Amino acid sequence: MQPLVIIGAPRSGTNMLRDVLCQFEGVATWPCDEINYLWRHGNVRHPSDELPSERATPAVQSYMRKQFEWVARRYSAHTVVEKTCANSLRVPFVDRAVPGARFVYIYRDGLDTTGSAKLRWQAKLDIPYLLEKVRFVPFTDLPYYGSRYLWSRLYRFFSREKRLAFWGPTLDDMPQLLETHTLNEVCALQWQRCVENAEAAFADMPDDRVIRVRYEHFVREPVAELHRLFEFLGLQVSGEAVRDAVSGVSSRSIGKGRASLEEGEVAQLEALIGETLERYGYRG
Repeated sequence: MQPLVIIGAPRSGTNMLRDVLCQFEGVATWPCDEINYLWRHGNVRHPSDELPSERATPAVQSYMRKQFEWVARRYSAHTVVEKTCANSLRVPFVDRAVPGARFVYIYRDGLDTTGSAKLRWQAKLDIPYLLEKVRFVPFTDLPYYGSRYLWSRLYRFFSREKRLAFWGPTLDDMPQLLETHTLNEVCALQWQRCVENAEAAFADMPDDRVIRVRYEHFVREPVAELHRLFEFLGLQVSGEAVRDAVSGVSSRSIGKGRASLEEGEVAQLEALIGETLERYGYRG
């Protein structure tokens, strides 16, 4: 069984990529959106999602190995795909928790993701989505997450910005950021921390363990990009199967999040995260 971990900031196409890959026989994932609750088991009270590698203790390694093996057995899978956006903050932890995992790093324009992520911060309750995720909360961690969830929903009710108390990857300094920055800025800083942490981790990783995917390239040329992914994985797939798998992939979302921002907001965000945008070719 080969663990394949998709790394990407929120709203960067991680769901799309996972869903495309899991259309192929022998490739499977969990029957829910993310498993951050499983990744944090054993570290549930750590104040952020930026878990250092030493937190991946032997007990955590054993626990996560069982989770991947459960998916492999249940779906007769040779490749188990995992996607949790918070893992962008802690690649060395993930690498230690699941030895031998391979990685797909997908990245997208940070201003596009900001415009999209802001909507999730302000989203209403989605009961079916919540119930899917609750199935994969370790029983001993339920009281902790239950209280946090109630607080987040209450906060939204009274919030001037009508936002949740928390959403997406939790940064080390998240409380201070939420006090001193607008919601747009917090979304942009989440993107920046995710891509910078991930890039720093992958810089020292052998090329045969990580492949980089630019979201805009994938949605414009999905057939070629998916073939490139399967070549990296060493899996043989037919051209027809690839075309069928990406038939629903669209480039319509490119620029949509950025277009939702006012001109002044774009200038403000470029001043905040411009260096990272430029490094990835998303500025100018």
